[in-house]
Amino acid sequence: MSGATEEPTPSAAAPALRGDHKQQIISSVPSMPSSVPPAPPVPPSPATPAETFGALDDTMPAPPRDAPAEPPQYRRAGVPAGQQAPPLPQRPDAAPTVSPAPPPSRRELRERTSFLQTERPEEPAREGARGALNKMGFRLAPGANEQSARSDELAVSQHWPGPRTIAVVNGKGGAGKTPTTILLSAVFARYGGAGVLAWDNNQTRGTLGWRTEPGAHDRTLLEMLPEVDRLLGTGAQSADLAHFVHHQPREKYDVLRSKPIRLAHENRLRPEDVDAIHAVAAKFYRLIIIDSGNDESDPMWLRMVDHADQLVVATTTRDDHAEAGALLLEALEERDERSARLAQQSVVVVSQADPKATSADVEHVVGGYRSLARDVVSIPFDHEMVDGHLRFGALAKRTQRAWLAAAASVARGF
Repeated sequence: MSGATEEPTPSAAAPALRGDHKQQIISSVPSMPSSVPPAPPVPPSPATPAETFGALDDTMPAPPRDAPAEPPQYRRAGVPAGQQAPPLPQRPDAAPTVSPAPPPSRRELRERTSFLQTERPEEPAREGARGALNKMGFRLAPGANEQSARSDELAVSQHWPGPRTIAVVNGKGGAGKTPTTILLSAVFARYGGAGVLAWDNNQTRGTLGWRTEPGAHDRTLLEMLPEVDRLLGTGAQSADLAHFVHHQPREKYDVLRSKPIRLAHENRLRPEDVDAIHAVAAKFYRLIIIDSGNDESDPMWLRMVDHADQLVVATTTRDDHAEAGALLLEALEERDERSARLAQQSVVVVSQADPKATSADVEHVVGGYRSLARDVVSIPFDHEMVDGHLRFGALAKRTQRAWLAAAASVARGF
């Protein structure tokens, strides 16, 4: 073989090159190590419209040199070159992006019992044989009766967010509405603190003022009505009501009297008068207990029911008193939806006005009301309830306990 260098045979798919050009191209390609595979071919990136037209027309201006480099394939349509596109909106069907939760702290990982007590400890017994033994150094828990009394005391001691109004009703006179109003007011004031008003809402001769202690004046709700705007003003204070209400120093509640010495047509109040008095009472008292009259058709009586949050039906063991109260509840169920709800959630207080009434007589009335009201509470006969000024502290212990149960039943309805 001669010393001349043999030329490689060109591929059939490659174009034919002249000898001098071929030698120049081969000599310009650097040699690659045999151990490194050749890099895969990089596909050309699609050209943007500006690049395409720039290739066709050399007269178009080139982009500025200081423009940031941005690959054409990542530009969004309508966004100029060199500007960052806003984030794309998330598709409605796409799962929301949830940030990873921070790792729990050492305090969260640590488990320990709080040094503070979460439950109120039960006080030892104070009454009965258990209470006597505790005075000798023992520590016995209260019995069932004492626990029940404590539960009732807790119920009547609550303060609610906003004022509450109780309407004591029965269409029959002498059914015990006034004693019920007085003794419920006394129980709520004794255990729940001040802010209780007993209001005589009677067009005729209301006796609430006769059975409670008078104040230093003889004013009634009729004298308070002209002062309603002033009492509802921003400058009025709770002490201003002392000119019109009669405070009960022993029982810690106030009484707003009617004026029974005047004839009924002179005492006549309009529904808007009831609204005005209730607005003043609701501003300064947390609990309003209204002693009502006997005329259920009176607009003042109906307006009282519209303001009530709880109905209390007062009755004795007499058949006519019990029947009048039952008919009243049934009539309220037909009046409107709100009145029907008040009737269904009412509390009936059955007072044993006749000392000769037997337990069977009391149970007859109590059982007859169970299907009409939410709860029925019976009050035993007590001579202190018959006549004169009525004071809770003068009642027998079992009578006090019965009125506490009645007030607790009312409070649980709020």
